[in-house]
Amino acid sequence: MYTNILIPVALDHEHDVAKSIAIGKSLSAEGGKITALHVIESVPGYVEPYLPAGHAEEMQAHLAEQLNAAVSGADGVDAAIVHGHSSNTILEYAEAQGCDLIIIDSHRPGLQDFFLGSTAARVVRHAHCAVHVLR
Repeated sequence: MYTNILIPVALDHEHDVAKSIAIGKSLSAEGGKITALHVIESVPGYVEPYLPAGHAEEMQAHLAEQLNAAVSGADGVDAAIVHGHSSNTILEYAEAQGCDLIIIDSHRPGLQDFFLGSTAARVVRHAHCAVHVLR
């Protein structure tokens, strides 16, 4: 059983957060910690001047509301939002928090995924802990 589980959640994709949490709870040791994490990709510097004032703060508040709503019915699940590149940030967060399992959703790869690799594929290749991939 795992004691510190990370569930990356892509709020901009269809993601069955309840399914991921249910799997996390079934794999969690008694008293284990589960964290749902959303990564906000950084806005390129050349785009930032064209965004309205306060856009980043409004977007973060909106995403926090969505993530909290997604985990609201699950006892013992924390929500966290961080900024960065999705796969790198997930891996860094998991290592910094001492996670021993990452539960990540995968999607059918599109053409861009064959050239760049999906977030789930990068997490699987580079994680320092167990990774459970949901199809």
